[in-house]
This record gives sequence, C-alpha cells and structure tokens, in this order.
Amino acid sequence: MPQASRSTASPPKLSSAAAKKQKQLQAATADATGTLTTNQGLLVPDNHNSLKAGTRGPTLLEDFILREKITHFDHERIPERVVHARGSAAHGYFKVYKPMAPYTRAGFLQNPELETPVFVRFSTVAGASGSADTVRDVRGFAVKFYTDEGNYDLVGNNIPVFFIQDAIKFPDLVHALKPEPHHGMPQAASAHDTFWDFVSLMPESTHMLMWTMSDRALPRSYRMMEGFGVHSFRFINASGDAHFVKFHWKPKLGVHGLAWDEAQKIAGKDPDFHRRDLWEAIANGDFPEWELGVQIIDEGKEDSLGFDILDATKLIPESVVPVQIIGKLVLNRNPDNFFAETEQVAFHPGHLVPGIDFSNDPLLQGRLFSYTDTQLSRLGGANFNELPINKAVCPVHNFQRDGQYRQSINKGRVAYEPNTLGSGAEFRADGGAQGFQSHPEPLESPKTRQRSPSFDDHFSQATLFWNSQSPAEKEHIVAAFQFELSKVDVPDIRQRMVDNLAYVDSKLAARVAAPLGIQPPDARAAAGRMGFRDHKMATSVEEDAALSMARPAPHIRTRKIAILVADGVDLMSFKNLQQALLDAGAVCKIIAPQLGTVSTSSGKQLAIDHALSGMPSIMFDALLLPGGTASVASLAQLGDAVHFVLEAYKHCKTLCAINEGAQLLSSLGFALEANGGQVMTPTPGVLLADSRKTAHGEIAEAFIAAITSHRHWDRLNLDAVPA
Repeated sequence: MPQASRSTASPPKLSSAAAKKQKQLQAATADATGTLTTNQGLLVPDNHNSLKAGTRGPTLLEDFILREKITHFDHERIPERVVHARGSAAHGYFKVYKPMAPYTRAGFLQNPELETPVFVRFSTVAGASGSADTVRDVRGFAVKFYTDEGNYDLVGNNIPVFFIQDAIKFPDLVHALKPEPHHGMPQAASAHDTFWDFVSLMPESTHMLMWTMSDRALPRSYRMMEGFGVHSFRFINASGDAHFVKFHWKPKLGVHGLAWDEAQKIAGKDPDFHRRDLWEAIANGDFPEWELGVQIIDEGKEDSLGFDILDATKLIPESVVPVQIIGKLVLNRNPDNFFAETEQVAFHPGHLVPGIDFSNDPLLQGRLFSYTDTQLSRLGGANFNELPINKAVCPVHNFQRDGQYRQSINKGRVAYEPNTLGSGAEFRADGGAQGFQSHPEPLESPKTRQRSPSFDDHFSQATLFWNSQSPAEKEHIVAAFQFELSKVDVPDIRQRMVDNLAYVDSKLAARVAAPLGIQPPDARAAAGRMGFRDHKMATSVEEDAALSMARPAPHIRTRKIAILVADGVDLMSFKNLQQALLDAGAVCKIIAPQLGTVSTSSGKQLAIDHALSGMPSIMFDALLLPGGTASVASLAQLGDAVHFVLEAYKHCKTLCAINEGAQLLSSLGFALEANGGQVMTPTPGVLLADSRKTAHGEIAEAFIAAITSHRHWDRLNLDAVPA
C-alpha cells in the first residue's frame, strides 16, 4: 500500500484562539536537526559502535551512551487503552453559528466569530493498537475543545446508543468482547462465543446489536460517519434554567459505509485505510467538516418521550425532536507526532465547562470515575493534564503539587487552601456564582441497588431501527447476524440470540436462524429466561428516516476514482471526463499493469499513478474504463485487471465504460449497443457510453450523479460474480 502523502496544501490560516494552542504546542516541539547528543546534552562521538575492550572484545558496562539509548528504547511503550486503543487524530477548530445563551452559558457556544481550537480522535473500540481500521466495530468520536473557560471533552461514538445501561456491566462487556483469554483470539472481532454468550443473556444490548450489525459499523471513512454524545447531558443558562441535550455530529460528506467483503479485504491489504484517508485528506487541503447538532428537551417534559432519557440504550428519534444545527467542526492540521499527541491525549466526559452538566445516566456516572483512573494507569500519574496535548489554553491555578512527571515549577511556600501566605490576602472560594455550577437537582431516596422499571423496554427501539432501514440495509443486517453467529460454536448461544431477535421482528429472527443449524426462533423461550424484560414503551413513531444511511451524498469531493488503462488506451475517450471529475472535486488515479507510462493510441505517453498489483479496486469509490482496442484487449487477458473490474462491480461501486471499455464488462452480460448516443444503464450504477456519439458533458453528468449514490446495493447478479 502507498505511503501517506506529504502535505501539498498551504498551512491553514489560524485564528488567534487556534494559534494560541498551536503556539503552546510549538513550545514543546523539537525539530529533527542539530548535532547528535545524549539526553543530557553531551555530544556523541560515534553512533555506530558501542564501547568495547578492543575491536573484537566484549562490550563494556561503563558505556553510558549505549545504556542510555537502550534503556530509553526499553521504556518507550506505555499501556495502550483497554478500549479505543486503535486511533487516529487531527487538530482543527469549532465555530458556533449563533449565540446559544437561551440554553447554555458555555462561552464557546456564544460568539460566532470565535474559533475554538480542538483536537479530535477517532478510534475503533475492540481491537489492539495494531489492529485493522475496517473491522466491524463501533467507532469512537472524541472531541477536546480548548476553551477560554477550560477544556471541554465531548467523548462519544459513531452510534447513538450503547450495549448496556449501567457502568457496573462495562468490565463484563469488554471482557466478553475482547479475545478469549485461553488462546487470545479473535483480534478486533465480536464473532466469537464469549461476546454472543454475554449479549444473548443481556437483552438490553439488542438495540445496539442492530446498529453494530448494520453498515454503521463499517464506515467508508472517518470523514463520512456521524458522531453522537450517546448520553443525555444538560445545558444550563445564566439564569440556572436547565434543558436536557443530546449531541450530534453531522458530516458534510454524508454518511456512507463499506461492503462487508470489501471491509475484510481492506483490512488485509491496507490495515491503515481510515488513518491514511484522514491524513491524506488534511494534507491535500480537503479539510473534513462536521456540523454540531443538538436535540433540546425542556426539563420536566422528558417523560413525554415515552422512554427514560437516562437510558443509554435509547435514542430520541429525530422525527420526534428535530436536531438543531448550531455550529461546525473543521479539521485542518495533522499531528506532528503520533505518540505525543494522538496516543497521549487524555479525554474524560468529566471535563466540563460552565453551562454544560451531567445527567444521572448510570452508564455516564460510571464513566466519570473510569476515565481518570485509566489516565493514571496509562500516563504515569496525576500530572497527565500537563502534557502539551492535554494542557488548557486558559490560565490554570490551584494548590495541587508534586507527583510523577510534574512539569510546573510552582513558586512559594503554600500547597494548601485556603491560605494567606500565598499573596498576603486570604485565598478561598466560598460558593460564589463564578465558575462551574452543578445543577441543583432534587434527588430521590432511599439508596437502592436497583434499576428503574422505566429502563425495561429492550426491544421497541431495536424494532424502530429495523423498520427504518432500506431493503438493502436490512439484507446487510441479516447477513451480519448470520456471519457472526455462524462463528459461535455453542448452539445454545445461537438459539438464545435468535429467540431475543423474535421480539425485534419475527421475520428478521427467522431469516437469521435459517442457516445456523438451530430451531426456529422461540419468543416464549426468551421470555422465560432470567433477566428478560418486555415492557413496551408508548411511542407513535414506527420508523425514522434519519436512522437509515440510504441517502445520496451532496457531491463527490474527495471520492477516489480509478481509471484502468494499458498500452493503446484512447486518451480522447476519457480526457474530458477525467477533467470533469477533477473539477467536481474527485481524486482520479491512473491504474495500469506496471508503473511508469503507457503509450496512448495517438502515440503520447501517459503517466501511471499505481500498478494493479499494489492498488486493488477496494481502494476506490468508482471505476472508469476508457476505450482503446489494444488497451482493452491487453487488460482482458490479465487476471488482475479482470478481477479489478468484477470486484468493483460486486462491491456495488459505480462503473463507467467508454467505447471498447465496455468489453471488460462482457462477462457480466453487458455490451455497448447502437443506441443513438444515449448513456446506457443496464443495471444500477453501470454506465455504458460511446464518446463518439454522446457528448462528454452528458457522460460526465451521468457518471457524477451515479457516484453520489455511493453504492448501488440493488445491483443484478452479485452472487454469481467470481470476485
């Protein structure tokens, strides 16, 4: 696979606020220039040879230069995150569109002219740091806002709900999901016994399972996935009025996924697929953008939703409470050092600013403890906030002192408060109106280790999600359940799971069960198991269009188009079309059997971007097959070229064949016919055109329109395609 490209775009112009964070980071940045020294600044006389007793003698223990270098190397790794270990990140900024003062006093949500610097980390959940990007998994979407009132972290996922309702079950969930402890397999995969054993015994997981078995768990790009805060939070305005709020990130490029077969192949061919995609987009100046949306509910009216707003396994349908778009997020700078920034950044849902507060969601409440504890383990102690990537841009002052890796040099004799010795006046904060104010929520009693009955509906929203999917999306969900459960060795686990699915949709459950060698789904058996709940919430919403990904993209900017050629290609058959794609913002790459150049039919030399052997069809969004009798004949004799075309077809990508290029589709039963100059579409997303009879602009318009559909899931004869 290719190396990530170096930046070809001009550095982004930074606002004063964003520049403040970059200046802070630059103070801790070291260039790779200068004379070689030890860590103590001593000049190194020879960096190829250790100190020995003679040229062929033993190495001497006194070689402190060798020992320093080896010792540092031995301690370079820190514990990886237990979950979200595999991540990629970028710098950028956030701007609010209009003041949000009626709902929150948060300063960064008031001034449309203010650009708040941010650092955003995307991640998979289950796999280790060296696992592949395109596995079936939830994706983390964590945003650190460096505000003038302190750091605010919105630590979410690309799915708006979660597997469990109470944090006490989080260790069990992760232990079940991770590689099984007796043999350490499988890596970054949920298709194994322990995971499905756990979730089949936890019906509250059903809604989340519908999402993870959908294409939401196979994003085409980090730039093409939504983000969600998952939990319910509170906005608090200057008057102390509270509103519940749900956070949404809406990508400007639309929401799109990969085919399952494609995702598996990418994991083998380019495990850094998402990381590379994000890096190259920013390096090329195609800065990813999302809009921040909120669903706001008046406190006291949350009961009208029909479910408990504190339940993290539930979402608020957008058809019930529309999402208000309030700002935008732009990522415009790649990190300078992966370890120092992406690996050492420390997120925490408890990093708040005035005007934003928690709810009593029991999963969120547990996260408030867990994240600090994790950073203490990973980053060596209590001073992780002093690492450059974690440092606030606003003044930080308190009397916390010492600890491992302390960076600040605190002057004076006091390390306590209140005090009078620090400044000569009494230093104390006694309940004033300044700073963060917790919402004065009345609390019920007595203490109890029980769950509210309002959390007991585990299936209604799973059904809502299923009903909201397109026919193709439903097919993908069924296939995903079948694949995952086929990897489960214990039949009783498979049976329990399909019995639970009967409460989502009986036809879904029956289809999933059909090839698994078990009995038909039995809803009554599920109801008889311990822990089963079947409380039905009152809701008038049976489906919600926002839950489906079956929506076209607004444009084709940054979409990657392969142009397959060989010697004898007819340059005139595709030159204008290629330019139209570039003008629309697409990225076009010329693919040929070998690197270097090919000769066109007119005798010119055409530069090649990638060889077939190193750049398969799974790296592209669409395929253009130009004309040229010799070129097409040569490609038709190459198994790699034929496979390239068939695989792109099977993965439902847009294919456009010009003139003789249509012959590469003959094995699929398609042929260019004399049709009076019309662009033919024999099956969705396959375009055949004669550039000698059809205007190039017309071909380009049809091709671009087809690419905006992302994929053509209703394509003919997919099962018969040998790719």
